[in-house]
Amino acid sequence: MVKIAPSFLSADFRTLEEEVRRVEDAGVDYIHLDVMDGHFVPNISFGPLVVEAIRKVTELTLDVHLMISDPGAFVQAFADSGADIFTVHVEVEAEMDALLDRIREADMKAGATVKPDTPVSELFPLLPKLDLALVMSVEPGFGGQSFMPESLPKVRDLRAEIERQGVDTEIEIDGGIGAGNAADVVAAGVDVVVAGSAAFRDGKVRENVAALRQATEAGLALREQVVET
Repeated sequence: MVKIAPSFLSADFRTLEEEVRRVEDAGVDYIHLDVMDGHFVPNISFGPLVVEAIRKVTELTLDVHLMISDPGAFVQAFADSGADIFTVHVEVEAEMDALLDRIREADMKAGATVKPDTPVSELFPLLPKLDLALVMSVEPGFGGQSFMPESLPKVRDLRAEIERQGVDTEIEIDGGIGAGNAADVVAAGVDVVVAGSAAFRDGKVRENVAALRQATEAGLALREQVVET
């Protein structure tokens, strides 16, 4: 089954615990939390304290995406806050192998991602150490952007390389995903779909997630048909 991860950038932070309950009731798999520093991307969101607050009210997997210049400085802080997955950008100035080792040593799953203009092949050497490989289908930094269709070949290339290497890395996609294109990204090889506006739109979280689930199941069926042929 494809996992659904609502992005809490689109949640109502006035009623954060209630928003968590809504996505739980809707049957999501992960909660996706975008951490921004106003430097690596031109926006500021939240830090470990908000992750800790969410951890206190749910047992769902907390999927934390670090859009910050120095993620290595915060590995332990987010581990202590209750993060389950810690995803960093290959574009940061860090020794990625060592950083991924530190993430795993802190008992979190290790993820890595690339901006839309960065070749997805930058992730290939890291795959043996990656639990999650995130393909950004918008420019990181703001929610509500339109999906970039040029991300689909990147997903296909990443899926082919994962299979070539024989690793168990999940592919996640984030940016402009909704019921109208979720089937396409899953058919291309995605395992985890991040949805922000599409999950929280009009406060109808249960209905929105159900529509996403139906679309991901259709995409998975298409993918399996391709494999069989």
